[in-house]
Amino acid sequence: MKKEDLPQDKGSLDNFTREVCYVKDENGKFVKGLSEGWETKQVALDNAWEEIDRVVEEVKQEVISGQVSPVKYFMELRIMDLPVLAGYTGFWSWQIKRHMKPGVFKKLSAKKIQIYADAFDVSVDELTNFKG
Repeated sequence: MKKEDLPQDKGSLDNFTREVCYVKDENGKFVKGLSEGWETKQVALDNAWEEIDRVVEEVKQEVISGQVSPVKYFMELRIMDLPVLAGYTGFWSWQIKRHMKPGVFKKLSAKKIQIYADAFDVSVDELTNFKG
């Protein structure tokens, strides 16, 4: 892509960041160029965020109905997966899966609850008295 063709579409990240792209200058050499955004990329990002919001809301309802523990909700809210959460907590993935069961979660020690609260950057009260 030529430098003059570099997309400069306004988007939600417009005032936050710009993207470095490699483009060809007037001499045909690759140089760095800054893009404020690209509409196609913005649409894809918006769709991804909508899906994340949908999943978080779905898991919230599962917590409220007693199907899963707040561990699953906060993991989704913080956009974590099992390996990432395992890295933050020091728990094995299979342990985290068990902790997602409401009955198991209620029996966790205060120390384990605190580890999760720290990983999710929430208070112990927010974690144990889930309000959604």
